[in-house]
Amino acid sequence: MSKSLEKSYAISLRKSGLSFSQIKEKVDVSKSTLSLWLKDLPLTRKQINDLRSLSPRRIERFRNTMKKKRDLEEGKVFLKTKAELGAFSRRDVLIAGIFLYWGEGMKTAPCTVSLSNSDPDAVKFFVRWLNQLGVSNDRLKVVLHLYKDMDINREVQFWSDYLNIPIDRFRKPYIKDTMLCDITYKSGFGHGTCNVMYLNKELYLYVKSCLKFVHMRA
Repeated sequence: MSKSLEKSYAISLRKSGLSFSQIKEKVDVSKSTLSLWLKDLPLTRKQINDLRSLSPRRIERFRNTMKKKRDLEEGKVFLKTKAELGAFSRRDVLIAGIFLYWGEGMKTAPCTVSLSNSDPDAVKFFVRWLNQLGVSNDRLKVVLHLYKDMDINREVQFWSDYLNIPIDRFRKPYIKDTMLCDITYKSGFGHGTCNVMYLNKELYLYVKSCLKFVHMRA
């Protein structure tokens, strides 16, 4: 591009509201040359404000301010709910687990008490519920559903550590023929789906009876 064309291009970019640094990224001339070309083209107050609003540092400050505001609001609500709920009794945990199983548990496999979920905290509570029902973690079986672009060993280690379940209780993961990076929604937890199972006829019948009682009272 000739100097005259570069100058015309730089002037048009300046009139559109770009800063010197933004123009220099598009027009390969020295800073002094650019200053000479644009000395009579100051930005308007609105253009300056628009540039400031797009500043990465300004955006980051805004994000941090909003995060602090959200944390403060959530903290107040948490203190309120903590005071209202109080400590959970064994009965509370039992009932909460029944409702979790009612919504998320597998009910079609005979003699199997199983839950599959992508939320690590939901799965962790399910394991705690099983512990209260007398099931130790080394008697559970775990199968992960992961995407093909995930680090399989790292995800197995994550779930093992988070749930405190020995790695030898993990079966071969099911690998989906899709990639995590291709998912359009961003509200997931990023560790695939974890299926925790306990094969035991006696517990299966007990949980089934609990669900029947809940259905009758609902």
